[in-house]
Amino acid sequence: MRIDIDTCEEILITITRNKTRSLLTAFGVFWGIFMLIALIGGGQGLQDMMKKNFEGFATNSGFLASQRTGEAYKGFRKGRAWELEAVDIERLRSQVKELDVVTPSIARWGSHAVYGDKKYDCSVKGLYPDYLHIESQDMAYGRFINDVDIREARKVCVIGKRVYESLFKPGENPCGKYVRVDGIYYRIVGMSSSEGDMNIQGRASEAVTLPFTTMQQAYNLGGRIDVVCFTVKRGVKVSDIQPQMEQIIKAAHYIAPNDKQALMYLNAEAMFSMVDNLFTGINILIWMVGLGTLLAGAIGVSNIMMVTVKERTTEIGIRRAIGARPRDILQQILSESMVLTTVAGMCGISFGVMILQLVEMGANSSGGTAHFQVSFGLAIGTCALLIGLGMLAGLAPAYRAMAIKPIEAIRDE
Repeated sequence: MRIDIDTCEEILITITRNKTRSLLTAFGVFWGIFMLIALIGGGQGLQDMMKKNFEGFATNSGFLASQRTGEAYKGFRKGRAWELEAVDIERLRSQVKELDVVTPSIARWGSHAVYGDKKYDCSVKGLYPDYLHIESQDMAYGRFINDVDIREARKVCVIGKRVYESLFKPGENPCGKYVRVDGIYYRIVGMSSSEGDMNIQGRASEAVTLPFTTMQQAYNLGGRIDVVCFTVKRGVKVSDIQPQMEQIIKAAHYIAPNDKQALMYLNAEAMFSMVDNLFTGINILIWMVGLGTLLAGAIGVSNIMMVTVKERTTEIGIRRAIGARPRDILQQILSESMVLTTVAGMCGISFGVMILQLVEMGANSSGGTAHFQVSFGLAIGTCALLIGLGMLAGLAPAYRAMAIKPIEAIRDE
């Protein structure tokens, strides 16, 4: 069928003949495609916000910490307090070959960082340079702790983003300046802009990080450590080596092998996998709800077109009588259905994109980076889906129109 001015005018007249009916039918398609776009964009934005909580952490990492024992063992009572030691790091390195990086972490809460007349309540962490393999740090200024700092127990530190914002002016380079933490002055060698929302021993943004050996001496911690941080080699799962690691630590500290309480084991790999599986399920649900709503709108279009064909029985009969081919009738009905569906759908896409843009602006007003907008490819795919649904919605009415016999149609009145 030729697309010319007369054809377009005829389609417009047919659609606007009953404006209320056409608007209500178009609203079904509009709402269906709007729901699909809004749900997909909203799900994507929520996924970005959730993943931000794990930003910077290695997906193959794990953490071990001590807790009170839950079983009596070898003369030790139940509920005994015990501590991990630096020697446990060497035990794990030498006996668990599947480990890639093993590093200790110590921390202290309730400390105060003071610079000039400004003070900030912070946590203090003692780390080794290889902790960067566990939690990456985006350095806005300077550098992270290095091996020389560890070897010489230098009084240097790396401050977090929140500490920097509270103590220094925006854009001011803190490197080389001295900050007082719990009565001891440390020279700042770097500032990390990472948020560290996963909150392992406090957020990185709210912490002052010292060389591990420096913190041992400053707070007289001896060989005690708080957390064993580790990553596994490629192809190895964190959960696979958990029993072996627990066995080594429990044997060294006289803890019952079946004691489930004495060691806290955090598997970051399992947490990442859980989040991925959760959002896979959410995405499937989004598509089911969105496509179901859109299909309901397309069925509404099909029903209205059936009514329209019934109302135009005489007109179609006259067309057939003066020489219109069945193919011409088919193309006419399909064109009307596709135009109604496409126009309503494009309005739904535009409205959905506008709402998602407003949501994204609100969600990122405090400096976030969540993306709620749908991709250009998805928008093009949705347009193609609309055209296909419009065609399918018009098939049944079109075939019914083709089946009308000219003589019977003319007598229909």
